[in-house]
Amino acid sequence: MTASSEASQAKARWLQVRHRMDAATDAAGRARESVALLAVSKLQPTQKIRDLFAAGQHAFGENYVQEALAKCAELAAEPACSGIEWHLIGPLQSNKTRGVAEAMHWVHSVDRLKIAERLSAQRPAHLPPLNVCIQVNISGEASKSGCVPAEAVALVKAAAALPQLRVRG
Repeated sequence: MTASSEASQAKARWLQVRHRMDAATDAAGRARESVALLAVSKLQPTQKIRDLFAAGQHAFGENYVQEALAKCAELAAEPACSGIEWHLIGPLQSNKTRGVAEAMHWVHSVDRLKIAERLSAQRPAHLPPLNVCIQVNISGEASKSGCVPAEAVALVKAAAALPQLRVRG
């Protein structure tokens, strides 16, 4: 399969999802812009991100910090990709917060205050506050990340008080 036909198929699948989303929002009586699509681009080549961005998809989620930062750096150098919104959706270790604070727009996996504090302290002052979501492990499974439910409210309050973070969920 050629790169061109792969790009066409990816765009066609994306358009199908967008049409289903539009139909669902219409059926629910909601505004179409009230629902956002986050395209998970982990393990995908940057060309696919370029193609979907050109088609109209602007938010991309990455699971692995090193891969995410490499894609951010590569595509930031391309004016045609200006405006990509980057989301880290995977676990974040405290030794990897600096690059995330500098490059990402969202972090969906803040599970302890130390991570929140480091992200806030390392977020460049010229950037808007970093959007964060608090990850809560409601199942109690050891294999899952997230704070325990009993600590969630305290973590939300502490993270919300940090100057370079915006708790969004």
